Amino acid sequence: MTLTGLIGQYVRQNWRPYLLSALMLAAVSALTVYIPRQVGRVVDGLVAGTLSPGALQGELAWLILAGVAIYFLRVAWRLQLFAASYRLGAELRQRLYARLCLQGPHFFQQKRTGDLMAMATNDIDSVEMASGEAMLAGFDGTLTLIMVVAMMSLGVDGRLAGAALLPFPLMALAFWRISNHIHKASKDSLDAFGKLNDHVQETLTGVRTLRALGLEERSAARFAELAEAAASASLRAQRWEAAFEPAVGIALVSATVLTLGLGGYLVWHAELTIGALTAFSMYLGQLIWPMFAAGWVLALMERGRAAWGRLQPTLDAPLSIDDHGTFDAVVNGSLVFDSVSFSYPGHQARALSGLSLSVPTGQTLGLVGATGSGKSSVLRLILRQYGVHSGNVAWGGKLLSDYRLDALNSAISWVPQEPFLFSASIAENIGLAKHDASRAEIEQAARLASIHDDIVRMPLGYDTPVGEKGIALSGGQRQRVAIARALLTDAPLLLLDDALSAVDTQTETDILQHLRSARTGRTAVIVSHRLSAVMDADHILVLKDGKVSEQGNHASLLACDGWYAAQWRYQQLEASLDAA
Repeated sequence: MTLTGLIGQYVRQNWRPYLLSALMLAAVSALTVYIPRQVGRVVDGLVAGTLSPGALQGELAWLILAGVAIYFLRVAWRLQLFAASYRLGAELRQRLYARLCLQGPHFFQQKRTGDLMAMATNDIDSVEMASGEAMLAGFDGTLTLIMVVAMMSLGVDGRLAGAALLPFPLMALAFWRISNHIHKASKDSLDAFGKLNDHVQETLTGVRTLRALGLEERSAARFAELAEAAASASLRAQRWEAAFEPAVGIALVSATVLTLGLGGYLVWHAELTIGALTAFSMYLGQLIWPMFAAGWVLALMERGRAAWGRLQPTLDAPLSIDDHGTFDAVVNGSLVFDSVSFSYPGHQARALSGLSLSVPTGQTLGLVGATGSGKSSVLRLILRQYGVHSGNVAWGGKLLSDYRLDALNSAISWVPQEPFLFSASIAENIGLAKHDASRAEIEQAARLASIHDDIVRMPLGYDTPVGEKGIALSGGQRQRVAIARALLTDAPLLLLDDALSAVDTQTETDILQHLRSARTGRTAVIVSHRLSAVMDADHILVLKDGKVSEQGNHASLLACDGWYAAQWRYQQLEASLDAA
């Protein structure tokens, strides 16, 4: 869909404010062209001596009344039209936000956060201006132009009108050339602002890393470079927009010279009255607004086109995972992988190859293996962040793709490797999983995650702000807050993706004991590089290159004396050395 198609569709859906604005603008245009005509009659009456003082006062009163009416009508149509355009901006932001919320990891690997934020601000602002300011200026300027030209031609003198309009085709050609340059300059400006946004977002997110590495000056230099590029791109766009004014000025000066030359000739030969020439000159002055309006509309539309060209691909981007499921509730049962193979988009190597596993209801599965063996990929398929290439993943006897994504997500509690905390209090972060949770429920979940004692020692307890992304907490505290958040729900499936990597072994033992007592009858899949985290699991899979290399319980895997047993001995030795 083009920008004009988008605006046209929105106008059809919200025709009332646009129609009301158009009617008020039409009234403004009619009153505007009435004034010069009336002034011309007054001048002719004064020159002829036929206008009495009382009649002059009456004519002046009508002119004042027309001016007051124009003022109030202009205020009224602005309220109507801009309210409608702001609603379009709000709708586009809601569409963009909703679309981004449905996208998977692959989409965000291709897009940069700062650029997406720029789309939600600058780009949508430009589209909003095109649907408001441009619509206003376009309609008002076109209507005024038609009515003024009609009055110049039919109400005053057609010969003068023809002479006055001779320079305007050349002005139109200049407008066309300028608008092409504005489109390119506007796109460059929006792209440069997106890059600047990216740098600021990444710098603020990684500010501690930059300080630790002593890269502040390099980052500042890069920011200055991007800021200069953004400013230069915006300046180029403004320069081309400024070129409209000289084009309008040259055309109007030329038209004025032609008008005065031909008009003076006609008055000299008594073919035109002074009042008519006065009215024509006023009409010619009223052409300034339609000409500037044309330039303003072209500039706004080209900005909007450039912005829509960036926005539309994101709004229309296909979802990483199609949500075509029909089941609204997950049937709790066995979780089964049947010969599943999977590769990440853009990678030929398989992350999983012919993987088969089964987790009966209420049991715990442990997934271990070397880095890159496919452990986290299993969880991502369960979460439907990606789709399988071959094979099937089923839960409760139904394929995961048969469930609606929101139903599937509500049935799973997931704690990722790097938990995300919002800039809110600890209690609010834990309570995200259950909006109506009481403080007692939040505290109980914190106890299960072995974070309660840490929280009560903080100055504000559970009301302590955690800062952006939990910056006020240690890595282990962030992980335990995320675990408490997951345990607060009654979701039948718990997924832990190396969620205990930042806690000490004693805390890990306490959390795992709490998990066993709190999640009786519920299914759990635990991914960990620490074998102590899965030693009590009902079944353990050792993955290698996306395939099962060993499986069994803790005791049987130790007896096999394979990778698991060797890794167990190494970790136990490492733990004993740390304790010493």
